[in-house]
Amino acid sequence: MTTLTYAVRDSNTMLRRNLRRMLRYPSLTLMLAALPIIFLLLFTYVFGGTIGAGLGGDRADYLVYLVPGVLVMTVAGGATGTSISVASDMTEGIVARFRTMAIARVSILTGHVVGSLIQTTIGLLIVLATALALGFRTGVGPAAWLGVAAVLLMTTFAITWLSVALGLMARSVEEASNTPMPLTLLPFLGSGFVPTGTMPGGLRQFAEYQPFTPVMEALRALLTGAPAGGHILAATAWMAGIALAGYLWARHRYNRL
Repeated sequence: MTTLTYAVRDSNTMLRRNLRRMLRYPSLTLMLAALPIIFLLLFTYVFGGTIGAGLGGDRADYLVYLVPGVLVMTVAGGATGTSISVASDMTEGIVARFRTMAIARVSILTGHVVGSLIQTTIGLLIVLATALALGFRTGVGPAAWLGVAAVLLMTTFAITWLSVALGLMARSVEEASNTPMPLTLLPFLGSGFVPTGTMPGGLRQFAEYQPFTPVMEALRALLTGAPAGGHILAATAWMAGIALAGYLWARHRYNRL
């Protein structure tokens, strides 16, 4: 067997380990979707009528505007679970035991990344199903939905690597649970819930140029059939940079431990 074959085999083993943990504690996946669903319900039924009217529509129109921001919030929320999972492995001694075994070093982090991608995808499907139950509808075709899936997968991959690095940097599980939390605020400080043009000067500039805004705008354009090329390019550039930085940071930290 080649080195690559061993790495793939060991990565599959670590992935099964993480999936079994996910099945053993399904509440973790449900909690991943719970907070975005709460905000989806809150902004749709409490603020939706007023904000929708302010945007020149109604509650249903605002729901269409709101969904991309809530989906990105779900992705950002998954970072906390990933960071905690990585920190738990690093602080409880299991990784030290793995290092005494004949397994590919890369497989440990790969198992966490792929497992987190699957868990976040399940959370996204739960949130999207809730939005559809609330009346979210879009007339776009399969190509647009494939674009939505690609943007969400790209964003999840980037944020997962960043959260792995944050988990490796944490000195305790408690610290790992706190460091990714600012990511969940970025949709609020972007175009997730209201257009950036309604914000005051300094905040508007930050909202327009932070990494989640082009992602949400790309999703919104794809879901409404609007031109999405510029937003997709900006989102891809941001997520590629975050993924590369997160991977290099995680690899450097992991090799030093």
